Amino acid sequence: MNAGDVMTTAVVTVGPQAPVTEIVTLLLRHGISAVPVVDEAGAVLGLVSEGDLLRRAELGTQKQRSAWRAFFTGTAKLAEDYVRSHAKVAADVMTRDVVCVGPGTSLDAIADLMEAHRIKRVPVVQERRLVGIVSRANLLRAFAALPEGPCAAASDTEIRAALSRELAQQPWSRRADNSVVVTGGVVHLWGMVTSREESRALELAAQSVPGVRDVQNHTVVLSETTYPVYPGSFVG
Repeated sequence: MNAGDVMTTAVVTVGPQAPVTEIVTLLLRHGISAVPVVDEAGAVLGLVSEGDLLRRAELGTQKQRSAWRAFFTGTAKLAEDYVRSHAKVAADVMTRDVVCVGPGTSLDAIADLMEAHRIKRVPVVQERRLVGIVSRANLLRAFAALPEGPCAAASDTEIRAALSRELAQQPWSRRADNSVVVTGGVVHLWGMVTSREESRALELAAQSVPGVRDVQNHTVVLSETTYPVYPGSFVG
C-alpha cells in the first residue's frame, strides 16, 4: 500500500493570514492536532500543530530564560520565540520545513520519515498541490483493515522455502546456526540464538508465512546456557 491508498483527502486547511484563534477553534472542532497552511494555489507553505501553540503569552507558557541563559541563546532565537508566542496569524507560528510525500510513496517509507523526523503526519502533494494527509492514525487504520481470515494452504516444502527467503533478508538471522523443520504445517525451530529477541524474531518470521498452523520454538539462547559454549562446539 502507498500514501494514496490510506490518506485522508478531506483535509482541513488554513491560509497564511488565518488568525491563531481561528486555528485553535478548527483543531478542537474537528478533533485534529494540526492543519496545513496553503496558498491560493493549494501549495503547502507550512503546518500549524498543537505543539506550535503550546508556548503562548496569553497562557503564560512562553519560554522563560534566566538572564544568563538568554545571554548565550542569541537575539535571533529570542526574537523567534517572542514572535511565536505573541503572533496572531498562521504565517508567524507555523512550522515551515514540512516533510511532504507523493501519493505513490510507500507506507514503509512514510513510517521511516515519521520516525526519522519525529513527526505525526505528512502532507501528500501532487504537482505541488495538497491532495491529502497521512497521519499515524491512517497507518493504524490500514493495519486494522488487514484481513484476518485463514491463509491459503501451502505444502511443508513451500513453507520452509518461504521462511528461508524471509530470514535471508534479515541482518539478525543466523541461519547457518539454526535448523528449520516443517511437518504438517507446524514449523519447528532448532539451534542456537544469541538473545531472547532473536528467538522471538524467528517465531514471528515463521508465524508470518502463509500456511503455517503453529510454531514450536526449541532454540537455545547462548547467553542463558548453563554450560560453556566454545567456538564450533554446536556446529553440526
